[in-house]
Amino acid sequence: MKKLSIDIETFSDVDLIKCGVYAYADSSNFEILLFAYAFDEEEIQIVDLASGEELPEEVMEALLDKEVIKTAFNAAFERICLSRHLDIPLSSKGWQCTAVQSAMLALPLSLEGVGAVLGLSKQKMSEGKELIRYFSIPCKPTKLNGGRTRNLPEHSPNKWSLFKAYCIRDVDVERQIRKKLNKYPIPESERELYLLDQSINDRGVLVDKELVAHAVECNLQYKNAVTKRAYELTGLENPNSVAQIKSWLSEQGLETESLDKKSVKGLLSETDGDIFEVLKLRLLMSKTSIKKYEAIERSVCSDGRVHGLLQFYGANRTGRWAGRLVQVQNLPQNHLTDLSLARDLVKKRWYEEVEMLFDSTPGVLSELIRTAFIPKPGSRFIVADFSAIEARVLSWISGEAWRMEVFSTHGKIYEASASAMFGVPIEEITKGSSLRQKGKIAELALGYGGAVGALTSMGALDMGLTEEELPQLVRQWRTANPHITKFWWDVDAAAMTALREKIETRVGRVAFHYESGLLLITLPSGRMLFYVKPRIALNKFGREGITYEGIGENKKWLRIDTYGPKLTENIVQAVSRDLLALAMLRLQKAGFEIVMHIHDEVVLEVPHGVTNVEEVCSIMAEAPEWTDGLLLRADGYECDFYKKD
Repeated sequence: MKKLSIDIETFSDVDLIKCGVYAYADSSNFEILLFAYAFDEEEIQIVDLASGEELPEEVMEALLDKEVIKTAFNAAFERICLSRHLDIPLSSKGWQCTAVQSAMLALPLSLEGVGAVLGLSKQKMSEGKELIRYFSIPCKPTKLNGGRTRNLPEHSPNKWSLFKAYCIRDVDVERQIRKKLNKYPIPESERELYLLDQSINDRGVLVDKELVAHAVECNLQYKNAVTKRAYELTGLENPNSVAQIKSWLSEQGLETESLDKKSVKGLLSETDGDIFEVLKLRLLMSKTSIKKYEAIERSVCSDGRVHGLLQFYGANRTGRWAGRLVQVQNLPQNHLTDLSLARDLVKKRWYEEVEMLFDSTPGVLSELIRTAFIPKPGSRFIVADFSAIEARVLSWISGEAWRMEVFSTHGKIYEASASAMFGVPIEEITKGSSLRQKGKIAELALGYGGAVGALTSMGALDMGLTEEELPQLVRQWRTANPHITKFWWDVDAAAMTALREKIETRVGRVAFHYESGLLLITLPSGRMLFYVKPRIALNKFGREGITYEGIGENKKWLRIDTYGPKLTENIVQAVSRDLLALAMLRLQKAGFEIVMHIHDEVVLEVPHGVTNVEEVCSIMAEAPEWTDGLLLRADGYECDFYKKD
């Protein structure tokens, strides 16, 4: 099949990183400057659109022909920008994304990073960032540049020539990457999911712009009042300054190393009077709920919708989606009993009533963030999510029978876990009991080899448990879940053997093998997880373990330790991802329009009077062929704005 390799350079007055490609290309000042391309293995050509050149007819025909495969690194950028340039919505069906192929193999998420890891003969040009700053974004008017706000080709012909070479080089690098990765093409099943992902991002989700604007205004008004009160109490020039507040507290006889949320909450119990009020104000001033409203404002397009909220294979270790722009994957929860009232008060700008009727204005604004996403007129949202999906998958894949029995009956895994750990009848473990709390924290923290540190990170001490109790809690959970514990170490041994002896090994439904510098884990679905340049070396526990190269801290490419429990976490999360992906495909084929998905939850925009929640949940809970014995369950609800039921 004919292939057209593409790279473009563009200009817009909208910040691409902060606002996303949809808003970037939606600007009236957007334009494509350069278009580099090559058909198959032909010589790379460059079209200087900024200087008046036009796309050749052959290229125009190829862009509109779904039978010609258009390839690019992060192809969504080229497709969306070209759709805007041509004023024709280009279907994603004719596009292949080398960035997705690289992510599938657990390689870096940037063209430069992939080129470096693969050791290409020609790398991405290092001058690119400076050239993009010069030509692709507005410039600051100065006397030296004659007060202009944009640099054009004629302002630096030498830089423009280099910019053309840079654009050509990107096509060259992308083609080299494709050749290097030719042995591992994107499977058709993943290709289908990529098309689904693109359709969801293209569709976007409608925003209540009035609520967003007034939430930002309410926050500013509230923050000004709080800052004014803090100034009155302290006399400080800037009551928001950590250094100044620390100094003031010291003068009052209170020394503290930190003013983070946890430290301030601890200090509140030890203080009173003005110090107590200043610390309370410090907590209120440090609330960051407004940042997501600002992100929505920046990202919303002229159609009133935010697009591009999700990145396919954004978590390249497991293939899960990652949140972008507004980060819908970590929205604050909502617990207000009357969200509708709170929304109405903010939309009407009745900010004093918000403060009077609710405990905290920042708290209200935080809980209303979800509700900024709304269905289009004549529709409502149906929200459905898998129930305890990771716990179910972990139980199924490890063969922990008693847990599967729980999921096939009452589903109360926290209570059942506590019952198994402490030998107490489940009927005696009530919702508010300390044993249920212990069962819950153990379930959340210990499923992937976690111990005392994991319990502490999950807030075990804040729940009232003592440090002395934690080691015993770990032992009790592992004793109650012998098959899960065994599965961790069977996975560890199988991966080590596959790597050391270069043979295929298997643990239940999961297979391991080594080839071409990769450790591969084959999931029950048939999809594979990839670990680059694996080795066996001494790990932090002082025993032999697996290390591999991947994206680690600060998004840097480095060598990472792993072991059985961590590999188990990757496997379980990857299987859970596959189940969600297949459920979304079924929903799409049933005619439903997905506008967002968050972790194990889908949000559908459904016309009034069409279908019901039970139908959606039934489609979600259908088990694929490869899940024999896995018990899936989905719960859902309807709403007129996005929320947690």
